[in-house]
Amino acid sequence: MATTLRTTRRAALFLGAAAAVPRPALAQAYPNRVVSIVTGYAPGGGTDVAARIVAEAMPRHLGADARVIVENRPGSAGTMATEWLTRQPADGHVMMLTEGGAAITAPAVVVGGTRYDPIEDFTHLGFISRPPAVLVVSPSLAADTAQATLKRLRDAPRGSLTYASSGFGGTIHIWGEMVSRELGLDAVHVPYRSGGQMVQSIMIGETQFGVSSMASAVPLLREGRIKAVALVGSARFASMPDVPTFGDLGIVGFEMGSNFMMVGPPRMADAAATTINGALIATLAEPIVRERLAAAGLPAAEPPNGIAEARAEMQRNVARMRAMVAQTGIRVQP
Repeated sequence: MATTLRTTRRAALFLGAAAAVPRPALAQAYPNRVVSIVTGYAPGGGTDVAARIVAEAMPRHLGADARVIVENRPGSAGTMATEWLTRQPADGHVMMLTEGGAAITAPAVVVGGTRYDPIEDFTHLGFISRPPAVLVVSPSLAADTAQATLKRLRDAPRGSLTYASSGFGGTIHIWGEMVSRELGLDAVHVPYRSGGQMVQSIMIGETQFGVSSMASAVPLLREGRIKAVALVGSARFASMPDVPTFGDLGIVGFEMGSNFMMVGPPRMADAAATTINGALIATLAEPIVRERLAAAGLPAAEPPNGIAEARAEMQRNVARMRAMVAQTGIRVQP
């Protein structure tokens, strides 16, 4: 009888202790509340468009009751939201769709660096898109071939050329300066406040050329108001198969295009990170998602696109950008 009473007491104590454990310490299904995809920019830009396409489809691969929303946190070219992400809970309910500017360029170009490390301070969940950037020129400079157009740029009188960017110290500025140096041009940089303003300036001849994101350039390219010359990236763009890469033209150093990626706070739980990566890959495999991303100038990222691959690719891209910043000498004061 005494043994029975002691056993009953122990069981009661065990159950009481288990009930006293806070809920976060107990295993829970993921996701168990709304999942937020944050972007560091205002609605309407390429990052926001990609985030909304993914957010609409991703719940189908996270679970029947999953809800995914997009949260815009604009400021300081995406760096404010990127830094904010590093302080969020690493349980998989907050992630960020970022792009190369905040994630790769800013840590390299800002004097003293950013308050976050692009590798160690994030969980790299997979790429959304790796679109090329594109060298575009005003129609008055365009020739029948890419080589002939590049010759026109090289033959322009010294001091007569200007190149546009979407802002000083951004990825587009660095690519524009790299092209200018590679071609031996004496071109003056003219920064604008957005990619849209930048391509408009090239269209009207206010500036003569620039390296643009596909999202900004595609509408005017389709209308023939600006001309594509060559792609910054490792592969041609499916909807513009006749436009060569710089590599196709024998010009090396322009293999890294843009990077749209999903990242989470540092040290995200393995189960959540693996679930998100699997849902992301399944989302990008949907034909309708691929069509919508392609229409926005953002071809869906192809496998391999696992967590380890995403981190390794980020490491390579960060190293490449630091080398380009050192080569151009472009730096931004915080």
